[in-house]
Amino acid sequence: MTEPLVTLTDNGLCCPIGGFHIDPWRPVARAVITHAHSDHARAGCGQYLTAKPGERLLRLRIGADAEIATQPYGEPVELNGVRISFHPAGHVLGSSQIRLEHRGEIWVITGDYKLETDPTCQPFEAVRCHTLITESTFGLPIYRWESSETLFSRVNAWWRANQAVGKTSVVYAYSLGKAQRVMASVDRTIGPICTHGAVENVTRVYRESGVELPVTISVGEAVSRKEKPWLGGLVIAPPSAQDSPWARKLEPASSAVASGWMQVRGTRRRRAVDRGFVLSDHADWPGLLMAIRESGATRVLATHGFASELARYLREQRLDAGVIATRFGDEDETEAAEGSAT
Repeated sequence: MTEPLVTLTDNGLCCPIGGFHIDPWRPVARAVITHAHSDHARAGCGQYLTAKPGERLLRLRIGADAEIATQPYGEPVELNGVRISFHPAGHVLGSSQIRLEHRGEIWVITGDYKLETDPTCQPFEAVRCHTLITESTFGLPIYRWESSETLFSRVNAWWRANQAVGKTSVVYAYSLGKAQRVMASVDRTIGPICTHGAVENVTRVYRESGVELPVTISVGEAVSRKEKPWLGGLVIAPPSAQDSPWARKLEPASSAVASGWMQVRGTRRRRAVDRGFVLSDHADWPGLLMAIRESGATRVLATHGFASELARYLREQRLDAGVIATRFGDEDETEAAEGSAT
């Protein structure tokens, strides 16, 4: 029997023929990385290979001295006879789907992805394959995102309303990816945009990578100068900053969480915020189905999130589908790994 191109090991997804792991959970000799979120990129590996647009973010995550090789999107490289190429996933800056080809067999590992418009990263590209390993964070029919235009018109209206009554607007959003998407998509003419230190650190790397973003003001730096530029402005901070002494400096304020989990009634109440904006950097249910369909895959393996539910639905549609159990999570669950910079 032919050895599968990708298998699951104690260290995560592995291509044994090529001699490398994809987004390993533990240090390995050679790691091929889809993107720089902490559940996909871990320090300690001997060598890393990733898409060129994500190099600076990966160095921020795992250390400037790490041995990192990069490839432009769409340009293949071979490792032990396995042809590897990176293709835009639309998740965050530099995020990739990894295409593996060996002796005519093609697998694609999506990493995390979304099909919605995002001005801070290259849009998702459908990649044809025989076997697709797809994320399924929001793999239930209840998860359907509204358009970015509609969503950010709501955010802008909320910000203006808060400004009119003398309140600062605080949005809690993951500091790598979602925070930059928020600042790039809101109406920057409404007022100043301020940031938590963890957000500012990542935003600086986005700018260095060529992404155009509005001017932002670090809250920590403003505090050291005894200034309060956030009054009536928009502050973007990681969820870990909620209810902290840092956040209390911003009062009077109205707070909101930007997350796909806000789709479910009751989540906003549990998060103890004034507003919940349904904003995710993962594909919704229609997006998952479209990506699977456009891949042309005859076999689909779903991982993390609602993997069992998505696989069961695909089998009902007469597709060969199963589950591969990985340890990848949602950005809200891994936020603490971003650190506590102020």
